[in-house]
Amino acid sequence: MKLSFFGRMAMALFASLALGLGMTACGGGTVGYIWVLGQQYNQIGGFKVDDYTGNLTQIVGAPFVSNGTNPVSIVIKPGGRYVFVINQGTTGTCATCGNATQSGVGASIAVYSVGGDGVLTFQQSYAPQGYIPMWAQMDPTGQYLYVLTQYSPGYNAANGLWTAPNTDGNGAITVFTVDNNTGRLSLNTNSQTQKNGINTPFFEVGGQPLMMKSAGSCLLTVDSADQSIFPLAISSNQLVFTTTGKFFPNTAKMSSINSNGSYVVLTDSTANNVLLYTLGGSCNLAAAGGVNSNALQGTNPVWSLIDSQGKYLYVLNSSTLTSAVGTPYSTISAWTINPTNSLLQQITGAPYSVGSGPVCMVEDSSNQYFYVSNHNDGTVTGKIIDPATGILSNLSRGATFPAVGQAECLALSGNVE
Repeated sequence: MKLSFFGRMAMALFASLALGLGMTACGGGTVGYIWVLGQQYNQIGGFKVDDYTGNLTQIVGAPFVSNGTNPVSIVIKPGGRYVFVINQGTTGTCATCGNATQSGVGASIAVYSVGGDGVLTFQQSYAPQGYIPMWAQMDPTGQYLYVLTQYSPGYNAANGLWTAPNTDGNGAITVFTVDNNTGRLSLNTNSQTQKNGINTPFFEVGGQPLMMKSAGSCLLTVDSADQSIFPLAISSNQLVFTTTGKFFPNTAKMSSINSNGSYVVLTDSTANNVLLYTLGGSCNLAAAGGVNSNALQGTNPVWSLIDSQGKYLYVLNSSTLTSAVGTPYSTISAWTINPTNSLLQQITGAPYSVGSGPVCMVEDSSNQYFYVSNHNDGTVTGKIIDPATGILSNLSRGATFPAVGQAECLALSGNVE
């Protein structure tokens, strides 16, 4: 059948419109972008998320260079215009530290702008004030970037500089203001702590910090040295010590902290527990519920996520309680959160399988899909969430996507504003 001139013009116009919207004959428009870190070659993998199927398509030019060594954490400024990648650097013995700690040589914060179709363009690198960066987090307003380092700087009285890690073993948080128009970072000093009359360029926390999470107007840090939560209140560009002080959840080995604003969730990888808390005044935590290994149906929990509705709790397990032919495999445990008493009830069909060695999990901006980064096999696993039941199922066109070697955390953004 031949089309008329006007028919051919209409078809051409539709094809052009489809390309402009990122549509294909086999799917829908792009609903967001995923970037996943890879430590094997210091890369950032990139994918477009299909609205109709959740299928991932590689971004043109990906993988991108992390502009540093050993990327460990990635955050996105709200609005999706800027991405921040934390490179831990090459660790080496610090001969001047007194306690021979590892210094984290070449650590950096790489700033990227986000272009069309999720393409990352490197802008500039910055240095944290402490040593061996572990994690990054943005404040709820998106104005400030927090970078957690395993060791805080030590003060050198001879030259008046903050050089070499502090020998007390405590960690530090560096606070940066993020420029809305350029993504550039500017350092904020701590007006509460001074040395020789000069404000310290960091906020000290407890020993061997592992991870942190902003929850409401609080910033909560996991200190692995004494298995405590170190709370700080967020006040503009300052982090303020709270009256409650440290919180001890009686864990054997905390592996992650997460929050949706209402709840704070801790995972304990040694005791195989998941602990649920509510956040009170002065950043205080109150026990709300949790599960032990008998209900977890997995071992070594490493990550948690509460869905956008606040109804369901999901936990990544590096391995299951029983394994096929002696080889551990990884799963997602899932529960419904009772809105009355915060008790957890297991969701039908859980646990769900993922790739080997899961690290992080995110929910897409349209609240249809979950994605998990898997360290051991360098993949991303995609799942569909049923909003009525919380049940997870595989994407319609395959659930596993090759990403980057030794995948670490991933981050997801809706279309750039």
